[in-house]
Amino acid sequence: MDASHVSRHPVFCTVVPPHLLDKIAQSEELRRADAARRTLEQDALLRTRRSVTTLRGIAPAVGTPVSDEPRRTVYDAQHRTRLPGKKVRGEGAEPTGDATVNRAYAGLGATYELFLKGFGRHSIDDSGLALDASVHYGHDYNNAFWDGQQMVFGDGDGDIFLDFTVSIDVIGHELTHGVTQYTANLEYHGQSGALNESMSDVFGSLIKQYSLDQTAQDADWLIGAGLLGPNVSGVALRSMKAPGTAYDDDELGKDPQPATMDDYVRTSQDNGGVHINSGIPNHAFYLLATELGGKAWERAGRIWYATLTGGELASDADFKDFARLSVAAAVSLYGDGGAEHQALQKAWSAVGLG
Repeated sequence: MDASHVSRHPVFCTVVPPHLLDKIAQSEELRRADAARRTLEQDALLRTRRSVTTLRGIAPAVGTPVSDEPRRTVYDAQHRTRLPGKKVRGEGAEPTGDATVNRAYAGLGATYELFLKGFGRHSIDDSGLALDASVHYGHDYNNAFWDGQQMVFGDGDGDIFLDFTVSIDVIGHELTHGVTQYTANLEYHGQSGALNESMSDVFGSLIKQYSLDQTAQDADWLIGAGLLGPNVSGVALRSMKAPGTAYDDDELGKDPQPATMDDYVRTSQDNGGVHINSGIPNHAFYLLATELGGKAWERAGRIWYATLTGGELASDADFKDFARLSVAAAVSLYGDGGAEHQALQKAWSAVGLG
C-alpha cells in the first residue's frame, strides 16, 4: 500500500472512548474529574494534531528481505507529553527494573508474533515496521493510543484506571489500528469506524488468547480486563461475549454496547458511536469462534484477517459489507459447504446481519 493511501483518513485511536471519560469528568470526586478532564483535553489536542498531519509511509527497498524478528523500542515519556521520550529498552535488551516498560515490550512482541505466525504478516505494515512504544505518558493520563506511528500508554489515575500496559489485549488493540491503517484504512466514523474499533478488539483478544494458549471456550473475551480500579463495579472496558455487561458503575455509568442490530445506537457522540456499536461485529466474531471451537485465531481469525486485508473492503464499508465479504472469505478459505461457512452465516444472523 502506498503512502498516499495510508494517509487518506488520518485517525487518532484511543482505547478508552470519550463518552466514558465525559462521564467521569462529571464526578463529584474532584481528583477523578480532573484526571478525566485532563485526559479529554490531551486527547482533543492530539486528535486535532493528527487531523492536520500527513502520515508518510516508508516503503522498504526493493529486494530487501524482511526479517521474522520484531524491532521493538520502548521509551519513557517521564510523565511529559513530548514523544517519544527517553529510550529505555531496545530489541533484545534485558528486562529493566520497570514493570511497565517490560509489559509494553512483551506486548509488542506478542502482537508481532501472532500476526507473523498466525497470518504470515511481518509487523504492522507487513514490511517489518519497527514497533515503538512510549510509557508513563502525561500525568494520571487515563488512556492508551496509536497515533499513526507508535503506541503510547498512560499510567492511569490509579483509581478508576490502572496502568494501561496491564492488559495485553489493549496493547494488541491499539497496534491493530495500525494494521487497519495499512490495509482497509476504515474511516473512523459510523459503521466503518465501529468496524475499525471491532477489528482492534477482535485481534487484541486473539493476541491475548494466543499468548495464553487458550481455546475460544477458555477465553474470557474481555477487552481491558484488569484495567479498572478495585473500587469500580465492572470487569473490563468491553465484553465480546456479552456486549453491554462489562461495567455498571456509579462513575462510569452502564456499558452501552449493543450485541445485535435490534439495539443499534444512533448518536453523534464518539464519531457516531464507534466504540459503542462495535459490540455488534464483536459479538458476531465471538459466536463464530465459539461455534467452531479450538483456537480462535486458526479459523475464525483467518476469515477476519482475509476480509480486512483482501483488498475488497472499502474504507467506508458498513456492517453488511463486512458480513458479505467475510462470507466470501470463508468460502474461499474453506469451501461453501464447510462448518466455517455455516457457522459464520449463523453468527451474522444471530446479530441481525444475516
